[in-house]
Amino acid sequence: MHPDVEQLTRIVPPPADRRPRAWTDVEARLGTALPEDFKDLVDTYGGGVFDETIWILEPDCADPDYDLLAMKQERAEVLARLWEIGPEPRPEQLEADGAGLLPFAYIEGTGAYLYWLTGKDVRPEDWTVLANAGRGPEWEYHPVPSTRFVLSVLTGEIHSDILDNLPVDDEDHSFDPNDEILGG
Repeated sequence: MHPDVEQLTRIVPPPADRRPRAWTDVEARLGTALPEDFKDLVDTYGGGVFDETIWILEPDCADPDYDLLAMKQERAEVLARLWEIGPEPRPEQLEADGAGLLPFAYIEGTGAYLYWLTGKDVRPEDWTVLANAGRGPEWEYHPVPSTRFVLSVLTGEIHSDILDNLPVDDEDHSFDPNDEILGG
């Protein structure tokens, strides 16, 4: 198990049943490899929501709003239109040649998303996090991998204005899987 996922399981117990994914097929459909920590996170927890706030996108979710592949397409279209009509500026991290965004989580009730900052010559293991407020031009850059980011905001190691309402007491953390919330 990836060390960040293992550490996360110590503060937020995962569901009892694991459903490993066919990642080779998922990555072929996405057109890119994915970070090992994220694949391990989804294989361990599935899609679902941490602390009723951070909703992890999963491949092949029955609800397209929480489906990794559907959100890749939707968010690309939304951001392209937004930046085309302006005046909201693109984050400076996207100025690098070949830089891109791929969503991996939705922030419940806010319209915010967590994205991987991808790059032409950047291995998925080295993708970092860009958080977008969703209903405004605010972007936050966090130079850590996705699972480390989730773990760190839950423990209070990383502060995010976009995720400022999360409890940081280890006793208060929860995970609700999509299977229970969305009915399978």
